[in-house]
Amino acid sequence: MKKTAIITGASGGIGKSIALKLAHTHDHIALTGYHHPEHLEELREQLTSSGVNCMIFTGNAGSYEFVKQCVNDITQSWGQIDTLVNNAGISYIGLLTDMSIEDWDLILKTNLSSVFYYCHEAIPYMVHRKQGSILNISSVWGEVGASCEAAYAATKGGINALTMSLGKELAPSNVAVNAISCGVIDTPMNHCFSAEEKATLANEIPYGRMASPDEVAEFAAHIIDSPSYLTGQILRFDGGWI
Repeated sequence: MKKTAIITGASGGIGKSIALKLAHTHDHIALTGYHHPEHLEELREQLTSSGVNCMIFTGNAGSYEFVKQCVNDITQSWGQIDTLVNNAGISYIGLLTDMSIEDWDLILKTNLSSVFYYCHEAIPYMVHRKQGSILNISSVWGEVGASCEAAYAATKGGINALTMSLGKELAPSNVAVNAISCGVIDTPMNHCFSAEEKATLANEIPYGRMASPDEVAEFAAHIIDSPSYLTGQILRFDGGWI
């Protein structure tokens, strides 16, 4: 039986790795991204060559109209949604008092509102079929907070609360909702740090290094394939850091 997945923020890093991993279990994969459409196209070609039916959508995940159109096009073409991976996200590093209102609104819409938008549009299709898995990519900062990343931490804390709430709300419909609480992952988002700063971070992690996006993808695939009784969980993946 065919399986359909939507992966947001799939142009690189964790999203790309999850797409490549789910290609082993899903026949249809829809990818969304914003800033690097050329990377989305490259990934589509890679997935298509492996036998996966793939669609790409370039636009702002923080726009409800964009999300609504994406989900509509996907369901019109493929008829169902089995897996939703909410991975789109941006960071902001700096003092909260230095943050503009525009920056606050942007990170809130991109990181948190996008999860609401995609869930809002995808859930009815899952509930109708009494099956589905929603996986939200979160952060340990959503659990413990982070100095100079207060806005980012706030959005991830919101994702965690939304995950736990939806897990309870959708359990009677056999739809699982979970989140991965990531530690430090070696993605473009962390390329703003110098080699010295990365080394300092690695020394703080008991495992002694950052995780790779492929490792997150491996964990994500296990969660998605788990029995739906696993739901409403914030699953930490941080090498023992926190």
